[in-house]
Amino acid sequence: MGHARKGLVLGILLTTAIGSGIVALILVIVETRDVYLPPETKYGMVFDAGSSHTALFVYRWPAGKENDTGIVSQALACSVKGPGISYYREEPTQAGESLRDCMREALGLIPDHLQRGTPTFLGATAGMRLLRLQNSSQADRLFEEISKTLRQFPVDFRGAQLLTGNEEGAFGWITINYLLESLVKYSFAGKWMPPTAAELVGSLDLGGASTQITFRPQSPSGDPSTQEDFRLYGGNYTVYTHSYLCYGRDQALKMLQAHLVQASNSSRVDHPCYPSGFQETLLLEGLYDSPCARPPKAYNPQSEILLRGTGDPEACFSAVRTIFNFSSCGGRKDCGFNGVFQPAVSGHFYAFSAFYYTFDFLNLTKGQSLSVTNATVWEFCKRNWDEMELSYPDQKKWLHNYCPTAVYILTLLMDGYKFTSESWSTISFCKQAADTDIGWSLGYMLNLTNMIPSEEPAGSRAQNRDVWIAAVFFVVLAVSLTTGALAVQYFGLPA
Repeated sequence: MGHARKGLVLGILLTTAIGSGIVALILVIVETRDVYLPPETKYGMVFDAGSSHTALFVYRWPAGKENDTGIVSQALACSVKGPGISYYREEPTQAGESLRDCMREALGLIPDHLQRGTPTFLGATAGMRLLRLQNSSQADRLFEEISKTLRQFPVDFRGAQLLTGNEEGAFGWITINYLLESLVKYSFAGKWMPPTAAELVGSLDLGGASTQITFRPQSPSGDPSTQEDFRLYGGNYTVYTHSYLCYGRDQALKMLQAHLVQASNSSRVDHPCYPSGFQETLLLEGLYDSPCARPPKAYNPQSEILLRGTGDPEACFSAVRTIFNFSSCGGRKDCGFNGVFQPAVSGHFYAFSAFYYTFDFLNLTKGQSLSVTNATVWEFCKRNWDEMELSYPDQKKWLHNYCPTAVYILTLLMDGYKFTSESWSTISFCKQAADTDIGWSLGYMLNLTNMIPSEEPAGSRAQNRDVWIAAVFFVVLAVSLTTGALAVQYFGLPA
């Protein structure tokens, strides 16, 4: 019986050892491309410093990339309390301090060991572009103070920079097409597929101080200054893009006020876009504090102007047209306004930021026809102030501006960008796509990932494969030894 027990134990040990060898041999012989340790998640942060407010977006993506571009998703959106950073021109240290709460919230999300490798960027747009035109030293000081604050946090701070209008437009275009899977798709076969050109959509962005139009034209751009080129997911893209400084919502409304004040030449000015019964007092110093609203040669900055709403939509449309220069195009079809080259719009467009917020308030984001949109805006502009206040008690601060903003949007899209009653249906007014905010910041982050070294270099798959094999081998070996020990104990054999 002793020999039988010994034989049984030896047989178990021999069988286990053979099994270990077979498993190791299979792992060596069989190609193990898909058997490697998953890459760690990486994070990136972008401050979108607009003219009226700042927001921090945190993005994440796997360290292994598809054609050198990360598969990025939004992890956090934090709205910075207070106005845009250009507001702090007289107290630049406050601009940096205003960002601290959102930075703390973001670092609470990112694992500690990944924070110092997290690229962090602040991009300022049209509000700071205007400030730089007015006072470049103030703009530089703001960026210095912001950089000083953000360098105090354990992140890879890449700098506070001023984006060009073309960059703002192009990155917004990237964002939308990425979220709509127009730049890359994951097929049922488990492969990344490039899209067709017909799937790419255009973007329409309306900020506080500028507006951008970006799309892929049917023919090459006739003006190199309106062209942006970039490479994403293995594909090369060329788009038309132009940013109109001073034609964001806030600055456009200020230009409209300046026109009405100068045309009236009186301290009491009728404003046809404001609801009847509404009154607003302005200091000329505040009206002309921007290079967008050109003052007359002689005026008293401390003079007060009383704006009185008349609720006249027809006069409102006429007044809004005066802030555009349509005659500068000379009848050319390849021209938007103010003499700027623009090819004919083509394809589908996504309109976001103030485009969306204004039309959402008016319940016009459900694909309504142009005739319905015009009728809705027209009727809204005829309402009196008392009726509006009762209907929208929570919107009192901005309520008087919805009519002029809606009229401005219609004029910009139809007369400025040359959409027609037929192409109107190609515009979608949206805030988000795929549960992610639409704006330039995600597009910038996607472009930035091309500059971040992949954490899965050429040799890492082989290294991961070797680690995998070694791990399996030692697991099987441990099982073998455990099996032998149990057999010895069970059969009562000496160790």
